[in-house]
Amino acid sequence: MNTGQGIRGQTMLAAVYHGPNDLRVEQYPIPQIGPDEALLRVESSTICGTDLRILSGGHRQYPEGTVRIPGHEVVGEIVAVGESVVGVEVGQRVFVAPNMSVGFSREAVRGDNNLSKHFAALGITLDGSFAEYMRIPAAAILQGNLIAIPPDMDAATAALIEPFACVLRGQKPLNIQVGEVVVIMGAGPIGVMHVMLARLHGAGHVIVSEPVVERREQVLRFGADLAVPPEALAETVEKVSHGEGADVIVVATPIHAAQETSLHIAAIGGRINFFGGLPKDQPTINFDSNADDALFQAVVA
Repeated sequence: MNTGQGIRGQTMLAAVYHGPNDLRVEQYPIPQIGPDEALLRVESSTICGTDLRILSGGHRQYPEGTVRIPGHEVVGEIVAVGESVVGVEVGQRVFVAPNMSVGFSREAVRGDNNLSKHFAALGITLDGSFAEYMRIPAAAILQGNLIAIPPDMDAATAALIEPFACVLRGQKPLNIQVGEVVVIMGAGPIGVMHVMLARLHGAGHVIVSEPVVERREQVLRFGADLAVPPEALAETVEKVSHGEGADVIVVATPIHAAQETSLHIAAIGGRINFFGGLPKDQPTINFDSNADDALFQAVVA
């Protein structure tokens, strides 16, 4: 098999994190692969909200002194494989799931690599896809992280598999039922995906909270019934739900006030997903646990 010996010693362009707000496009060594690894030529790598948090220095896996290549929403072509690799061939176009478990943990066995106490992730704990080439570790190959895509599939579209997979997994425990009132906070790309999926699950009313006018207008075209500024959300939920509150709330924005508000607009038995993580130096929120009975019934996923 092709082990990539022909590119040994060469360099590539990469966007390398050197510290908060210090991302440098520079020449970087092309990764060398071991006998049980593969090398990917990156075709498309999209920018996630997590990448923006990394850039600002707000991600816990990027402590002071870290020098690393971010990027984890990626599609590319396999250009080299180690001699021990089975089932992956040079020339394959693949989507790469970034999370993997280190070792054979129970989380890895059941497919919950991202929940493992000992996890690794491309672009998070390992060099990622903001580069011309990316090393695919043995664990990613063994755990099925490489998913073949058709030769003619648009690479930028296929790279959205990763964030949409997160949306699918995020909504699963919410168990949206036909006719329920669903609130999505944030109308960025992730918020739009949540709107579309909630609609497919049969939500009766999908209400979006978003401060940017253009995003509010856009999300209506993707299936939202109402799109309102944050200051109008509580009143809107009260009216649409006839005073009962929202059955499901997805906070798809890293805003403290949004998480706090969700606890006050949830229906009794409501389900909440804090999808947008908070910065590592401000990870807590405040709420009145005696405000009303709904707070005690809400399930935060």
